[in-house]
Amino acid sequence: MDQDNLSVVVHSAGNLRLENRPVPEPGPNEVLLRMHSVGICGSDVHYWQHGRIGDFVLKKPMVLGHEASGQVLKVGSAVEHLKPGDRVAIEPGVPREIDEFCKNGRYNLSPTIFFCATPPDDGNLCRYYVHNGNFCYKLPDNVTYEEGALIEPLSVGIHACRRAGVTLGSTVFVCGAGPIGLVSLLVAKAMGASQVVISDLSADRLKKAKELGADFAVQVQREAPQELAQTVEGLLGCMPEITIECTGAESCIQTGIYATRSGGVVVLVGLGPEMVNVPLVNAAVREVDIRGIFRYSNTWPMAIAMLASKKVDVKPLVTHRFPLEQALEAFETTRKGLGVKVMLKCDKSDQNP
Repeated sequence: MDQDNLSVVVHSAGNLRLENRPVPEPGPNEVLLRMHSVGICGSDVHYWQHGRIGDFVLKKPMVLGHEASGQVLKVGSAVEHLKPGDRVAIEPGVPREIDEFCKNGRYNLSPTIFFCATPPDDGNLCRYYVHNGNFCYKLPDNVTYEEGALIEPLSVGIHACRRAGVTLGSTVFVCGAGPIGLVSLLVAKAMGASQVVISDLSADRLKKAKELGADFAVQVQREAPQELAQTVEGLLGCMPEITIECTGAESCIQTGIYATRSGGVVVLVGLGPEMVNVPLVNAAVREVDIRGIFRYSNTWPMAIAMLASKKVDVKPLVTHRFPLEQALEAFETTRKGLGVKVMLKCDKSDQNP
């Protein structure tokens, strides 16, 4: 193991750097990982561009990256389920205390949770990284490192579909065909949704959605939300029972509420402005439930099972790959909205998927 721990660090809004940091040592419950594949998320780009997301404000330099997989190099004295050489996927959110949210299984809502690349916590877009061993999950031999890294966005889709109650025969409308909309489509189909319609501004992303199994794709022009809702109903032959909103755009949230069948569920995944105008009374009198999601909890085992059994194929989501040394170019590619998922390869000796 060399001492080159090249890391992608955001110092302030617009100030992204590649710099060498010390190789960390694992504590008793931790493992040292040689990072392999790390995906770039929209939130990484947002911290680079704006230095904050909502109440999470960058106050000191922070390593980016939270969609990640790697190989175990060292294990702490208390770690028993992993050994050097194991390939693992990393769950980036680790509770710091056993509070009421941990006790009832919703640890993602714990206010003190550690989360990679959310101020002030460093992420894992680097050569070597230390993480809590309990939140590193061994990958089966038939699941690649890149698939392991994509478990993080896939988990958002799993959590959204669970919150929505997707089940055998569900009709689903997904707003937005970016990475999270696409994984929501994949998971909804895997959970038994009979028909999924997806909307987006981009024809290229809708083409990708069709390749991934969308039954219908709607390219949004300048329709009013009610008009778009009627288009969705016309394609499905009925109003969808479930809408998964992945854009955060006010007009899309409005469309989702108008489109959803009375007694159905709208899940808000995308994060937009703090205040939005929505037809709340329309939802209320039709008993349409509006549910939020915050990241995910208890999803890695299901995601690994989905990937290992080939019930879900996330490989087509990766459209660009860059070595870690070209991270700035990779971030620029993501910022421009090119492709779907940009993957950084952190291991100099293994650039394979």
